[in-house]
Amino acid sequence: MNPSAALAHVLVDELARCGLDEAVIAPGSRSTPLALALVAHPHIRVHVRIDERSAAFLALGLARGARHPVALVCTSGTAAANFHPAVVEADHSSVPLLVLTADRPPELRGTGANQAIDQIGLYGSSVRLFTEVGTPDPQPGMNAYWRSLACRAWNVAHGGDRPGPVHLNLAFRDPLVPEGSDSGASPAWPEPLEGRPEGRGWIAPARAAAEPAPFVLPNVERGVIVCGDGDYDPIPYLALAMATGWPLLAEPTSNARRAEAISTYRQLLAIPDFTAAHVPDLVVSVGRPGLSRQMLAYLRSARRHVVVGDPYSFADPVRTATDIVPAVAAHPEATPDTAWARSWHEAEAVARTVTDGLLDAEEGLTELRLARDLTDHVPNGSLLFAGSSMPIRDIDATMPARCGARILGNRGVSGIDGTVSSAVGAALAHQQRGGGPAYALLGDLAMLHDQNGVLLGSGEPRPDLAIVVVNNDGGGIFSGLEQAGHPDFEQLFGTPHGVSMERIAAVTDTAYTRLEWATDLPKALSGEGLRIIEVRTDRGESAALRQRLHEDVAQALR
Repeated sequence: MNPSAALAHVLVDELARCGLDEAVIAPGSRSTPLALALVAHPHIRVHVRIDERSAAFLALGLARGARHPVALVCTSGTAAANFHPAVVEADHSSVPLLVLTADRPPELRGTGANQAIDQIGLYGSSVRLFTEVGTPDPQPGMNAYWRSLACRAWNVAHGGDRPGPVHLNLAFRDPLVPEGSDSGASPAWPEPLEGRPEGRGWIAPARAAAEPAPFVLPNVERGVIVCGDGDYDPIPYLALAMATGWPLLAEPTSNARRAEAISTYRQLLAIPDFTAAHVPDLVVSVGRPGLSRQMLAYLRSARRHVVVGDPYSFADPVRTATDIVPAVAAHPEATPDTAWARSWHEAEAVARTVTDGLLDAEEGLTELRLARDLTDHVPNGSLLFAGSSMPIRDIDATMPARCGARILGNRGVSGIDGTVSSAVGAALAHQQRGGGPAYALLGDLAMLHDQNGVLLGSGEPRPDLAIVVVNNDGGGIFSGLEQAGHPDFEQLFGTPHGVSMERIAAVTDTAYTRLEWATDLPKALSGEGLRIIEVRTDRGESAALRQRLHEDVAQALR
């Protein structure tokens, strides 16, 4: 076995022993040894994408959906640079990725050799670990080095409280293709290349640490629980809300908007009189809050702010944290039946009635009604991937409390790039593990930005995924911001494009439906496989409806 093939074979074998079962490959020549080793492994499902950025976000979606590291492979040069946005998102949203970039050997670097760039530390501080693996040379000790490195990379990516991306840069010399059908040890290699007996990993994983002792919260009446974006268990915070009566304000991707959660907090916190009357003595937050300006402003009003998280990487966007703790528990004398609790739930009942009444007033599909009806209609066991601009905010404003469906989104840095590929990856992982159908709610610019995400090659695994695209011919989120009144708004922010999603569907041979009426949503969502559902709306009318929703709720609460 030649050196390049030996390195690839050993690395892939050891990662599979650690638990690797999904890999995404962006084709190229220099990465040939890795690609061949991955596709030959019986326990690794391989996905191939011709666009490196799409490949990277597909891997991100797979890893996010599975809560499990996924390998991402490319050749040298700009291919590796195209992975960077997904690596940044993985870093900020703590998604485990194993980024394996092939590279030219050192003697070709800095010489003007083709497709050779400086890949050392390419992703900077966005990775948990970077290793320049070095050239594979036939000398004793390589097997132990490669296998121990694979285990270390896997464990760092898995990360305990803070998983994330790991980058291994692998310099391969020619020849890149293994000779004949050699595998394992070779007479030309100075040592055996086998792993531990019985399929064990080179390094045994450590036993799980004991659960940390929870911080017992003070027995105050005016407490609030904020569940921001993140992949954590929401059950302890639902239990805390039930024990204390504190309102639970849950962003959709916290997956905590269940039972007694306040589903209309976005409208309530936009009312100055309401927030003035509901200043909290204590806020407990978990995950990454920050979906709405209203929530951030409310956090600033807290007299005491207990953040649940890792003391080295906790989320505190408004810098009001007073305590960082690993877990929380209600005070033993806490009682849920308080005037504070009743005032929140009475306001919720009013705001919920106003919200639903306004959205149900017309049969046409507005952006707000689409968000509410979609989150209400998807069945238990399903997955919903939300786009980063208006879709996730409209879901936040309208989604009633429910359980049974998992909601995901790229909320680490909230970019619109790669959302189609991420949704495809999350759906594939969800369904590989026995989950039900998957749905995505995206904006038109996100769809145009990542239309290659629906370009799946022949024979590639295909998800059962309905991509619902709100087409308002441009950047709808800006219509509700300060920029909306500028004379150059349309050119700089509105960015009308005039493209129907039907064109994208035709080019990529994807099933297409156009949806106009709210009552037709269940029928449009039915079906199987990858499909696009387009809903056309007006940006100005949508912005006006959002403003009216806030005004109507405020008026009803007076």
